[in-house]
Amino acid sequence: MPVSIPSGVNVSVKDNVITVKGPKGELKQAVNPTISIEIKDNEINFTRPNDEKESRSMHGLYRALVHNMVVGVSEGYTQKLELVGVGYRATSSNQILELALGFSHTIQLQLPAEVKVEAVTDRKSNPIITLECADKQLLGQVCAKIRSFRAPEPYKGKGIRFVGEVVRRKAGKSAKV
Repeated sequence: MPVSIPSGVNVSVKDNVITVKGPKGELKQAVNPTISIEIKDNEINFTRPNDEKESRSMHGLYRALVHNMVVGVSEGYTQKLELVGVGYRATSSNQILELALGFSHTIQLQLPAEVKVEAVTDRKSNPIITLECADKQLLGQVCAKIRSFRAPEPYKGKGIRFVGEVVRRKAGKSAKV
């Protein structure tokens, strides 16, 4: 299945490294030399040498990675995290995200330069952290790191979760009668 190249995006291949440039940035990915890449008619085609299991898996992997790169540099990726808990706060200044998550101290996280962060705290609603990046892998890694500070727990539902995520709740201990 070919990857279509939208207008405003340039793709080049040199020494098994594919480079994708667009309005949101530039991304590079090394590709296994057994997978051949061909660019023509605003499409990127990937071909594998044989039908062995490893070749098939590499074929799909690099096709998906390049597709994510093309979408990232043209549209970008956005993730929203919600802080659920009494007294949980988030503030951002430059590339530093400061989280108050019920510990005795605040957590300060230095974010990579490629990730744009915005923390919004409104009264009567949970604080929301919005992260934007052209690199889908990096965005997921940063979200996982932030979430690891206080993962959602199943009894009260407190913690850092993705917006729209449903946390399965458990019943607590039942009292003896």
